[in-house]
Amino acid sequence: MTTKDRRARKQAPEGDRRLMVIPGPRRGRREPAALPETISWWDAFYRVIRRIPAGRVCTYGAVAAMAGHPRAARHVGYALAALKETGEGARVPWQRVLGSRPRHRAAVTIKDPVGGALQRKLLEAEGVEFDERGNVSLERFGWSWSTPVAAPAKKARVAAPAKKARVAAPAKKARVAAPAKKARVAAPAKKARVAAPRKRRS
Repeated sequence: MTTKDRRARKQAPEGDRRLMVIPGPRRGRREPAALPETISWWDAFYRVIRRIPAGRVCTYGAVAAMAGHPRAARHVGYALAALKETGEGARVPWQRVLGSRPRHRAAVTIKDPVGGALQRKLLEAEGVEFDERGNVSLERFGWSWSTPVAAPAKKARVAAPAKKARVAAPAKKARVAAPAKKARVAAPAKKARVAAPRKRRS
């Protein structure tokens, strides 16, 4: 028992155990959270984004497709959000990636108003123009990489052995119908037997 535990017991009245305070072990400072590990194929997203020239923008879906991972637009957003925690934001021009909008337009999709305003400010400094609704014309400022990044090679799938062709069974011989049985002729009816007269006893 530590000295702190003894002091706490001495200070509490003997009859009332509810007031007894036993301090727990001392907790140190919280350890800093470990930095998230980036998913290996996020590097392909970063390679594509680094190639976007100043004054041009690209959508999340287009970055995913050019990186060889179509339908992974949401992962592009996760990869860019992770840049804050890893400190790689200075090397990747994250502000040049926008959300897709109808009619060949794009817009800032960051929910945080400070982050969204910062992205717009950085793009306007590069010469990108926004319309009154906050959209950017992709026909004018859009960028596309003509040679997409090759996706990491997948393991070759071993082809299943070809199934043997099924040999057709020989056709069964047609069954010859048996000759029809002759109709049974009914036998002539037997004549009714007439009972003989009884003899009388005398």
